[in-house]
Amino acid sequence: MRIALLNQFFWPDGVATSQILTDVARPLAQDHQVTAICGGTSATIASSGPDLGLDITIVRARNFGFGHNSFVRVASYVSYLAGTVWHCLWLRRPDSFVTLTTPAVLPVVGSVFSTLRRARHVIWEMDVYPDIATDIGYFRKDGIVDYITGAILDWSRRRSDAIIVLGEDMKARLVARGIPESKIHVAENWADGVEITPLKFPQGPLVIHYSGNLGLAHETETIATVIGRLRNHPDFKFIFAGGGPRRTELESFCRAEDIRNVDFRPYCARTELGRSLANGHLGLVTQLPQTLGSVVPSKIYGIMAAGRPLLYIGPNGSTPACHIDRFNCGWHVQPGDAEGLEYLLLHLSRNRSLLSEAGARARTAFEQNFDRSIGVNQILRILGASPQIGELAHDYIESVKGD
Repeated sequence: MRIALLNQFFWPDGVATSQILTDVARPLAQDHQVTAICGGTSATIASSGPDLGLDITIVRARNFGFGHNSFVRVASYVSYLAGTVWHCLWLRRPDSFVTLTTPAVLPVVGSVFSTLRRARHVIWEMDVYPDIATDIGYFRKDGIVDYITGAILDWSRRRSDAIIVLGEDMKARLVARGIPESKIHVAENWADGVEITPLKFPQGPLVIHYSGNLGLAHETETIATVIGRLRNHPDFKFIFAGGGPRRTELESFCRAEDIRNVDFRPYCARTELGRSLANGHLGLVTQLPQTLGSVVPSKIYGIMAAGRPLLYIGPNGSTPACHIDRFNCGWHVQPGDAEGLEYLLLHLSRNRSLLSEAGARARTAFEQNFDRSIGVNQILRILGASPQIGELAHDYIESVKGD
């Protein structure tokens, strides 16, 4: 079977969608002909993992470099889309197209070419558009841009053979848009339980650790208020490792207020993520209430793999909130409840055993539900790979673990 994977980012890019798609492409390539049509490397660090080592054809569409400036980002998206269309015109007919949502209208390209080539089309939604754009205020909800964009993307969704979403909350978003529930498959993202293992909790102050992009969909007002209340407190330390516009705002706030118990660190390589997460006692995850279902925070899986409890500031009904309730692996705070968060941190600082107990439950839940082989096999089944490919995926991942 010939499979075409479409996403702006692919190996060796270090961004999350690249890593997830590469994890799936490796076992697929053992039994199928896989072509990845992607762009150049991203603005973030490149993956430092092993070479692909498999027969995967990587076609790189020429595109402008990716950045967080709006104009640069649009130029990068448009140039990648144009290059993808060109390469799809000359691509040997695949049996299946798999399109992710970077950029957002990429599934439309998949719908057009899957129709022309009479191929199967699977959309893998990493964020729900245009919902996320209206949720964070890029353009007005129910405005002309929202209406046109939504109509085009929903046309693509209805024409697809299957849609993969990252949680039940995301599924509910698509159902609310009128997408048939029968098309939608819930398959959560994952982490690598060998690259990320539980390490000893650090001594000293209670460390609240945030890892990754702190973007416009993330709630920061609550944690910023608590940081202000606990400014320079010797029993507390906050670490933000990564980047993003909300991180820049938070860094400016701490500098202006002369708050010195907050560390701002750069992104780390995937192979270093376990050691980075081990610097904290709690793994912080935040989400704006209005983004419920339009995004699903996937950083929770790395935190759970590291044996660290979750500290989630976000809405009820979200995937992180449901996992905290189901597995008793952390604490859920409502956005805006700075007083409750401060009380919780003071309580945990005095009762450290609660952290190790919740962290152990997080790791157990991860091993049973969210390790890489489990997540990859679930995606392979949805893609319609032969039953044997699931076993191949497990065998391949186990061999990589042994390297």
